Amino acid sequence: MPDYDAPIKGSRRKVKKKWVDYNGHFNMAYYNVLFDKCVDEVFRTVGLGKKYLKKHKCSYFTLEAQVNYLSELKAGDKVDITLQLYDYDAKRIHFFLHMYNAKTGELSATMESLCSHIDMRAKKSSPWPDKMRRKIAIMYEAHKDLETPKQLGNRIGIIHKIA
Repeated sequence: MPDYDAPIKGSRRKVKKKWVDYNGHFNMAYYNVLFDKCVDEVFRTVGLGKKYLKKHKCSYFTLEAQVNYLSELKAGDKVDITLQLYDYDAKRIHFFLHMYNAKTGELSATMESLCSHIDMRAKKSSPWPDKMRRKIAIMYEAHKDLETPKQLGNRIGIIHKIA
């Protein structure tokens, strides 16, 4: 069984010029692209990915995600992304990602996400296979004592102050 870093660091990525919007900064849609690439990379370590889909006719779907944009990134900036497994159960996995400006170390964005294991033939959630559940459990054990991310469980809304 693999050992998992706590948190797991994905490959360093670069903000492409075509991902910059008319405001001159990294467009919000592409934060999701880089977060998703990190998730795919990490999930391959537990056996999820194209090969798993082809062999088992199962995959994972995102059920919910929330991104917090914390500091500006521009074309050419390199980013480091980490993934922290926060919780899991028989069918789902709850995790949190941090995106850092690789040059400055500044936290640029976070993403909280919940995914479900899916039987692609039935298009329904299904339990993790035992082998995969054991790998997820090992990852969870490595991550369970990490500090709870500040943005975890944030609610979106306007806070109205009483005058």
